[in-house]
Amino acid sequence: MFVMMTLMTSSPKKQIPSSPGIEFLYQLMHMKRLFILLLLLSVSLEAKQAKPNIILLMGDDHGWEEVGYNGHPYVKTPYLDEMAAAGLRLDNFYAQPSCSPTRGSVLTGRHPNRYGIFRPGYSIRPEEVTLAHLLKDAGYATAHFGKWHVGPVKKSSPTSPGAMGFEHWLSHDNFFEMDPVFSLNGGVPKKFYGESSEILIDEAINYIEKKKQAEQPFILVIWYGSPHQPYSGIETDLALYRDLPQKYAKTQVSVTSTETGLRVKRPLRDVLTERYAEITAMDRSIGKLRNALRTLGLKDNTLLWYCGDNGIPPSGLRESRFRGLKGKVYENGVRVPAVIEWPAGIPKPRVSAMSSVTSDILPTLCTLAGIDTPKVPLDGIDLVPLLQGAMKKRSKPIAFWNFPVGKNQVGKPYIDPQLQKGTTPLVKQMAGIYTRNFKNNHHPKITENDFHGARAIISGDYKLVIDGDKNTGTELFDLRKDSAERNNLANSQAVIAKKLQEEMREWQTSVLNSLMEADYK
Repeated sequence: MFVMMTLMTSSPKKQIPSSPGIEFLYQLMHMKRLFILLLLLSVSLEAKQAKPNIILLMGDDHGWEEVGYNGHPYVKTPYLDEMAAAGLRLDNFYAQPSCSPTRGSVLTGRHPNRYGIFRPGYSIRPEEVTLAHLLKDAGYATAHFGKWHVGPVKKSSPTSPGAMGFEHWLSHDNFFEMDPVFSLNGGVPKKFYGESSEILIDEAINYIEKKKQAEQPFILVIWYGSPHQPYSGIETDLALYRDLPQKYAKTQVSVTSTETGLRVKRPLRDVLTERYAEITAMDRSIGKLRNALRTLGLKDNTLLWYCGDNGIPPSGLRESRFRGLKGKVYENGVRVPAVIEWPAGIPKPRVSAMSSVTSDILPTLCTLAGIDTPKVPLDGIDLVPLLQGAMKKRSKPIAFWNFPVGKNQVGKPYIDPQLQKGTTPLVKQMAGIYTRNFKNNHHPKITENDFHGARAIISGDYKLVIDGDKNTGTELFDLRKDSAERNNLANSQAVIAKKLQEEMREWQTSVLNSLMEADYK
């Protein structure tokens, strides 16, 4: 700065005699000073923009197998395929078994049971520190678009996107379909007409353009409503899947009617046609976003991270190499597609087989932004060494746990129930209403029953599952050899099974300590 000020204010002490040659030299010297000044300004601006822009994309109920790059025989995802071919493909990436818990883990880097997001319909707690809080304090512009589902999005909610650190939000309490209804910055919900994935990306691009003009780094969290049922699609997308095999027409599946909002039975073939159309529309919107980043000159230093929020639901399940489905702790419930594209940070395409999880997102982004993580127990790890190609082995296990919510475990409401009422309508009716309300409760006390519920832990190649299905007991699988989880090694590898059980119990004790609000004291 001192050099720049000197260049701008210094002048010769002696008056230079006027002559064409001397004046030319004087102008040359002035131009040289001006060039140095511009160079310093350029370096200053580059330093200002050294932190990467960040965009987190998440599909709703998008299964691991439902992308072209993972070999799906029907689904067309050309832009996700391009990302996978150009960036870092995370082949063993995990989420929690259902959507709200996963979203909490992304925001906090912590397992959702630590703060009472046990399943969909439970809210986050206002005391939680989110990645939006942290990056906003570090100078980032913060924005959320789409599905929120960890509390109401209205302005008065203590768990709205605004309360959780996002300065701008166009959001829905839950999922949405064609012609969605969103709340802008907590205001009165408004209907937007068109395909929902494309609407979100159009709004996000408008926001990005403003932040480029302001020369401010940004983090955008874009959580799609697709391909969550009830399913729909525009005709050009539906036409891509009209010729699915007739064998799927023989199976009837339960889905929500787009006309009544109630459950109906429909042929799987028709349902898959609409589901795959939603995935393709979502993929196309990702392509539009990538093109916009390229046009705006932001592609190289923007980290674009896509993943699903849980495994495949019953209405989308056809033949699968994996066991289970959404809501289960087996692979088809928790393994999701994930790719990271960031030309400046990942210049060459790579594939990682190391296990990683949505809880890793917060500590990774904190490192990239040069800030400390919250001083509370985290369940995720920093993946920056993985992005750099220097990490081959995970330092901490990954755990999943469907908490056993029961009447005897419910304490007084954590948040005023009036503040937990949602405002954005959706197609699916529940309990006679077309909006969604949330809850979170103080946990009264820890009992032995609190340690129950379907749970699993992954450490290295091994995965321990306890009560994954009714009467299954303890199971141990070598995921490297048996990703289908068919061969139970709990007896033949009893030492490993016991060790993982002990690790699971120790981790659960830490989680329950957090649930009792110890982290807020």
